[in-house]
Amino acid sequence: MKILFVCLGNICRSPTAEVVLRTIAAREAPELDLEVDSAGTAAYHVGEPPDPRTREAGARRGYDLAAPRARIVEPADFERFDLILAMDREIHRVLQRRAPRAAHPRLRLFLEFAAEAGLEDVPDPYYGGPNGFEEVLDLVEAATRGLLEHLRERCRAA
Repeated sequence: MKILFVCLGNICRSPTAEVVLRTIAAREAPELDLEVDSAGTAAYHVGEPPDPRTREAGARRGYDLAAPRARIVEPADFERFDLILAMDREIHRVLQRRAPRAAHPRLRLFLEFAAEAGLEDVPDPYYGGPNGFEEVLDLVEAATRGLLEHLRERCRAA
């Protein structure tokens, strides 16, 4: 299963989701064969590592966010990935406009997998205070566990 997380600049939310999913899946769902990546819809930060505040917040919870580098969503991503998870509704709309119609069923909001959160959007912490990065981690961890359960059920049904 190939999963792509997408936010705006690919330096806060989507690389956080990429690393959190990799880390938790390795520990809690090693039976799942996952390929995980992240990208942005805008080229503001291409080639840059995640925002320092993102890396610091992740490190406090044991996540190493040093490796990801920002990139933009490419047309080939719509063919390559089985599931493309938008971090908010605006990103989802952008992806729907860019994706071929055949890819639309694979475009989803990440927080669909954290219904208990009562939110649709992972808020962008870039212009907020440090608590925003912690909130992103809380939401991403919850949605990651929901996503892993969804993927396990899908494997059992197959």
